Order: sequence, then structure tokens, then C-alpha cells
Amino acid sequence: MKFKDYEYVRPDAEEVRAQYKALIEKFNNSDSADQQYEIINEINTLSKNIDTMFNLVAIRHSINTQDEFYDKENEYMDESSPIFQGLTVDYYKALAGSRFVDELKKRIPPQYFTMAELSVRSFSDEVIADLQEENKLQSEYDKLISSAKIEHDGKVLNLSQMQPYMQSQDRKARKEAYEKYSGFFRDNIEKFDDIYDRMVKVRNKIAVKLGYKNFVELGYIRLHRSEYSSRDIEGYRNQVLKYIVPLSVELRKRQAKRLGIEDFKYYDKDLDFTTGNAKPKGDKDWMIEKAQKMYSELSGETKEFFNFMVEKDLFDLETKPNKQSGGYCTFIQNFKSPFIFSNFNGTSDDVDTLTHEAGHAFQVYESRNIEFPELIFPTLEACEIHSMSMEFITWPWMNLFFEENELKYKFSHLASAMLFIPYGVTVDEFQHRVYENPDMTPSERRAVWRETEKKYLPWIDYDDNSFYEEGGYWFRQGHIFGDPFYYIDYTLAQVCAFQYWIKFTQGDRKKAWEDYLHLCRVGGSKPFLELLKEGNLNSPFEDLTIEAVIEPIRNWLDSVDDTKL
Repeated sequence: MKFKDYEYVRPDAEEVRAQYKALIEKFNNSDSADQQYEIINEINTLSKNIDTMFNLVAIRHSINTQDEFYDKENEYMDESSPIFQGLTVDYYKALAGSRFVDELKKRIPPQYFTMAELSVRSFSDEVIADLQEENKLQSEYDKLISSAKIEHDGKVLNLSQMQPYMQSQDRKARKEAYEKYSGFFRDNIEKFDDIYDRMVKVRNKIAVKLGYKNFVELGYIRLHRSEYSSRDIEGYRNQVLKYIVPLSVELRKRQAKRLGIEDFKYYDKDLDFTTGNAKPKGDKDWMIEKAQKMYSELSGETKEFFNFMVEKDLFDLETKPNKQSGGYCTFIQNFKSPFIFSNFNGTSDDVDTLTHEAGHAFQVYESRNIEFPELIFPTLEACEIHSMSMEFITWPWMNLFFEENELKYKFSHLASAMLFIPYGVTVDEFQHRVYENPDMTPSERRAVWRETEKKYLPWIDYDDNSFYEEGGYWFRQGHIFGDPFYYIDYTLAQVCAFQYWIKFTQGDRKKAWEDYLHLCRVGGSKPFLELLKEGNLNSPFEDLTIEAVIEPIRNWLDSVDDTKL
């Protein structure tokens, strides 16, 4: 059975409510832990079915936001998901109050109870209408982004299709492409400001109703962060400022010299070489064929996984009109199927995204048989370790995609991974300031963004682009709108992925693969810091971790004569 044949049936909210109510009552009246464990399995089956239907809608709607049927179903899910969330919380409350909870804790991983507790703390029936509003605003943002129709080069292009032009070797062409790209956001500034303003206010309203000072603490709870706080994140951002920001400035100066540019501008940042960036040598089908060869050679586990993905057609990779931006991997529970969504545009990003999302997909494929659906994926900062590390684990096969430009790709890939971290912490600090001050005006928020950019990205020169100079760049970052406080997770995971890069390129590759595979199979059965130990990784929060990864990366980059690429 292929993905197109996966049947969607709308879950009826009243039926589901009755089913949950009956199971919870049965759970509360049980005479033993064994009986309760059986009922937990029944609840898991119900939960998996609902999650499957949600994901089928989310995938099919993201592929075409103008599909009338799935647009209506997406609206239904926006309305229904807080109701289903409330039913799950009712079950978690019953679990916490069970007479047999101590016996259940001997059979169920502690992380399950931690996540249950945090879920209870993030919800009450009083906020259902507010959660529905939050969902609708996210859908509004997604539709606005996917509505972009930019006239350029005699074509009508979406945002993803503009990317190759923004990497042009012709500087005037790059600038024109960037101006048209940013022009879409500038022309819709009031819409983006309005959506985000309402998002901030409704999230703050939810937080206050739930008893929190503002959304920051609630945001962390929603992400099931149980081992660290915003203070730890602030300390990590300071490490980035101290160690990585200076390196990023060096790398940008090196890039400017390589390009022969004295006045390096924002529209120069995406071109790495005067000879042009490395690009994959074929189309989507060609890349899937190369990836299948790559994963068949990497390991027996990856061969089985990727063959499954191809046989079931669990991809939608090419950019097209009315498709949501970005890329993601999700998991369709009833079919035990990962799904990869992307927007290929002919740049090296296509390979980055394919290997990145395949890292997520491989992890969830390896942990697909974990009994509890909440524990199949780990928390997000751990999720991103699998994906970002896979980008590096597959380095030995990059010649398949880039042929004679393999080294050019690897240099850009490693340098851009380091350059990404200061941007990631910019996004994070901006969000903390926004949610600590929810009454800021849109113009004040844009000023805060620009101020934060200058702190972590001091090399940026926006030239005569007044929209970006006044703080509008962040409109393009969907995570800021839809997934508050998630973005820092990419940077935490990047530091961990660098550790795997060192292990795989300079250490015992076989042992490194065993560590990575084990980390994937553990899934989400433990919290972030414990998972790091399972994968033999050092915590990004520890003082020496960032310093330790910088030196080997700097040495590798310095070993390459990038002026000849």
C-alpha cells in the first residue's frame, strides 16, 4: 500500500469523547495494575488512530493549501485538536491519580509520566477557545506564505523557487532576487504583523489563565523541557556569543575575500564561490535513486528503511504552487510510516533537506515499535540530533550527488552549519524578549529583532533594504510563528551533530554508527540530557563542549584551499 492509498476518516469529536470517557472510567474502576495497563494499551490505540488522521490531513493540506477538501478538514482539526488534547489530559490526570501508579511506573518509562505531568500543566478547558484561535492563526500564516507569487525571470515563482536566483554568480541578479523575495514580506507587512501580534497576545492570554507570569515558562512546558530552564538557555547563548560569533565573523570575512568583495552585503551571503555553489547533478527522481544507493551501502538498517520509504512513496519533495514552505518529517502511526516533505529547488539545500529529514525518518522508523506513541519521537532538541547528524554521516556518499564538486559542497556545508548557530540563537533571544514583553507594538518587535541581529550577526549589512534594516527579516522564519522556542533546539542539536561529525570523520566510524543507531532506537523514552549519554555525547550546556567542537572544524576548514574551489 502506498501513501496515496492511506485512508483518511474524520474522527468524530463526540464519538472520541465518549470512547475516552468510557476508557477512563474503566481505568479508574480497575482492580489491578495489570487491568490498568491493558486499558492504557486501548487508549494508545485510540490515540494512534486520532494522530494518524491528524497527520494525513496535515500532510495533504501542506502539499496543496488550496485543496478544498483538506482545507476544510484542516479547519476541522484546528477546532478539534484542543478538544482531543483535553481528553488526553483527562487520561493523564487519571494515570497520575491511579492507586497502582507505583506498580505502573515499574513497567512504563519515567519519561512517560514526566510528559504526562507537563501536558497537564499546559492545559485546562478554560483555554480551549484560545487554543483554537492559536491554531487558526498558524493556518493563516501558512496560507499567506504559500500564496507568494513573485514575477521574476519571466516566470511566476514561490518563495522556494526564488532561492536559486539568490545564489546567482551575478551580484546585481542576486540583489534583485533578494529585493523581490523581501518585497513579498514588505508588501504584506501589515498581515504578518497582525498575525504575529494576535499570536503573541493569545499565547500570553493562555499562559496567564493557566497561572503563569507570561508565555515563556508555558512555552518550555509545552516542549516538555524537564531538565533545563530559560537560564540554562541564556547561558548557552552567551557561550555562542563568546566562541562562535567571532568564528562566524571570520568565516564571513573569508567568504568575502573568496568572492573578491570588499563591501560584503546581505545578498552576498548565499553565494560561496565565484564559480558558483555546488548543486546536485540531477532532478528529484535522480536524487532518490542516488539516496537509495547511499542508504543501501551505509548499513543494513538504513537500506531496509529507505527501501520502505521508496516502496510506499512516502515523499513529497518538489516545490510547486500553493505548497507550504519548508521541510519536515512526520510519522503516520497506524501505518508505521515516516513521511518526508520538502521543497526542492535545484540547490544544495535539496540534498541537505533530504538527508536531514531522512535522519528524522530513520530514527522514528527504528523506534516505531515502542509501545507508547508519546515516546516514539523524543523531545525536539533530541529529534534534531538524528537529522543534523545524518547530514554528516552521509558525507562519504556526497560524490554521488555533486560529483566533481563534492569538496565544494562539504566546505559550504560545514561552514554554513557553524554560521547557522548565531542565527538560531538570534531567533531564540528575540522570542524570549517578545514573550517577556507581550504588549510591544509590531514596530517595537521589529526593532528588537534588528538589535538582536546586531548582537549575534554583526557582519550583516542590509545596504539599502530598509525593510530588513528596520527588522523585517524574521517574517520568513515560520518557526517564530508556529513553534515558539523550538528554534534553539536546532542549534543545541547542531553542537551534538558536530560531535558525531568528529567521531565519523576522525574517529572509529563503526563505533560512532553503533552509538547513533542506539540513540535512534531509544526514541523518546528518556529526556534530552539522558539521551545524550545514550549516544555518548557531551551536553551543549557544559562549558567546554562548544570549545571542543570548534577546533577540529576550524582545522578542517583551514585544510581546504577554498580559493581554488
